[in-house]
Amino acid sequence: MNSPSRTTDATNPWIVLVLVCMAQFMVVLDATVVNVALPSIQKDLGLGESNLQWIVNAYTLVFGGFLLLGGRAGDLLGRKRLFLFGIVVFTVASLLDGLATSSGMLIGARALQGLGAAFISPAALSIISTTFAEGAERAKALGVWAAIAIGGSAVGLVLGGALTQLLSWPWIFFINLPVGVAVFLFSLRLVPESKDELAHRSFDVAGAVTVTAGLMSLVFAIVKAEQAGWTAVVTISFFIVAIVLLAGFVVTELHSKEPLVRLSIFRVRSLTAANVVMFLVASGIFAMFFFNSLYIQRVLGYGPLKAGLAFLPFTGGIMVSAGLASKYAPKIGVRPIALVGMLVSIAGLLLLARLPVGGSYALDVLPPMLLTSLGMGAVFVPLTLVATTGLENEDQGLASGLFNTSQQVGGALGLAILSTLAAGHTVDEKVKADLVEGFHWAFAGAAVLVAASLVLLTALLRRADVERIQSEAATAGVLAG
Repeated sequence: MNSPSRTTDATNPWIVLVLVCMAQFMVVLDATVVNVALPSIQKDLGLGESNLQWIVNAYTLVFGGFLLLGGRAGDLLGRKRLFLFGIVVFTVASLLDGLATSSGMLIGARALQGLGAAFISPAALSIISTTFAEGAERAKALGVWAAIAIGGSAVGLVLGGALTQLLSWPWIFFINLPVGVAVFLFSLRLVPESKDELAHRSFDVAGAVTVTAGLMSLVFAIVKAEQAGWTAVVTISFFIVAIVLLAGFVVTELHSKEPLVRLSIFRVRSLTAANVVMFLVASGIFAMFFFNSLYIQRVLGYGPLKAGLAFLPFTGGIMVSAGLASKYAPKIGVRPIALVGMLVSIAGLLLLARLPVGGSYALDVLPPMLLTSLGMGAVFVPLTLVATTGLENEDQGLASGLFNTSQQVGGALGLAILSTLAAGHTVDEKVKADLVEGFHWAFAGAAVLVAASLVLLTALLRRADVERIQSEAATAGVLAG
């Protein structure tokens, strides 16, 4: 086993953490920051409804499709190098977004942003994994990472509403410029480089093409399913294309001398379990965030800025629980912490499934929102630890890419399924009672998905699979403190 890479004596690893988390914050932020600005963008650029949705989907589609490629490229070419490249692409794309004068230019720039994000996210997570030793220090670092990764979505609504209302919609993109430039310059000097020194320079082109195209086809099919229906010809066609391409990818990897994804990595039981569980957790939790936003705006009548501010406790709850989880997971165990987090999240979702038509934010929304957010932080930290522990150093980029892919594709699939479920139980969207009835089904469905992840976590992840995390913490002297 290769030991984790260390920063130089002049570099504080926590400074490295701040830099990569700032970059990840931009990535997560831009997945939601655009939502509250859509009406203003539609008015200024004269977009139709069909084009408007692609301002969001173009980012998700390319981001989800290129994650695996980005993760493995970091292992082979250098994680810092790919991280810096991703920041450049993301920052330039943000500038083009803000300068866009047509729907085509804006959608294209959003796709370019997604490409930059696909290089930043797995590289950032693998930099953390190779900078901090397994055990207590990595648990603390991943606690911060989880809070940023989840909380950024809620902050995106607040920031998007404020910038759009006080300035104008291009500023939701322009704000990335100083952050991107600063992170690039400081990371160029302070972030250590790491890669798989034993890997050959050859690149699995066929594997890269098939898995990227397959994942993009899958995400596209999921997006189209929400709009056109699951039985529509276009939806089924893209699902078939995705299955063929992903099957071709598996065949390619089995026969490649230098595979993009070494399939034997799935023999690591903890990694496989963490990815399957994260897929289901993301399917339920991300949809909860979406439907809660709709309830606050369309039922309670909150404006964009007020709705964004309403999610600040959500972010706070995640930060608190992520911090507690990172502290106690090495002591108590990652399985108990994750299971408790899932139970708390399920309780919050079931309470949301009872939201009344004439409800109030303080009494009906805030308590279950806090419960769900506290559960989320307690789930994401242990799962991230499990997914990145016990691996060879050269596989950290691949593991990070897999974990991010599970999260993104799971979130997209869950949103599509639960949106369809909600729509099927909504008689008239203009009637609040009918709208809330659909939300009830969506929240209940999200609770079922998280409950399924709890069952799988119990079944797939044995105590022996996570003993290393506890042993590393004990070695580091955490248990004494």
